[in-house]
Amino acid sequence: MSRIGRMPITVPAGVEVTIGDGNVVTVKGPKGSLTKTMNPAMTITCEDGTIHVTRPNDEKLNRSLHGLTRTLLHNMVIGVTEGYKKELEVNGVGYRVEKKGTQLVMKLGFSHDVTVDEVEGITIEVPEKSTNKIIIHGIDKQQVGQFAAEVRGKRPPEPYKGKGIKYTDEVIRRKEGKTGVKKK
Repeated sequence: MSRIGRMPITVPAGVEVTIGDGNVVTVKGPKGSLTKTMNPAMTITCEDGTIHVTRPNDEKLNRSLHGLTRTLLHNMVIGVTEGYKKELEVNGVGYRVEKKGTQLVMKLGFSHDVTVDEVEGITIEVPEKSTNKIIIHGIDKQQVGQFAAEVRGKRPPEPYKGKGIKYTDEVIRRKEGKTGVKKK
């Protein structure tokens, strides 16, 4: 039995969970609403403020889907109550970030500014006192992570000086530069 799949999901007060035909699950909470179609093989029940996920048999596919379905549901419940955020840090001489309206304008050492528009369900925040920090908020964990990865992809950190955009908790493995080989 899946250890993660067995665990019940407690639904906090103010969150409404609806399970429709074909395992279409809708979770509504104070931050918004999320809808996702789960695999029809899984049985999802919601009673007394808890959600339970069960599988029909112990086939390999159903075993792997059991824990996945439970985790996706748990992420939806957390998303509509607390939300998710990713923090990015911009390192480099002359590299800075600012927000203009709904656009994130980044100076990343290119001959032009790099702009990224906010997507529906995602909000970008640049703290007032910091020109090198980006905070991305949203209720969908996958969407927040994907958007943060796309912003980071505009100038990934390089291993020699560490210049570029990185996650705040990311550790960049540094390389040693050229040592200047002596000629005979």
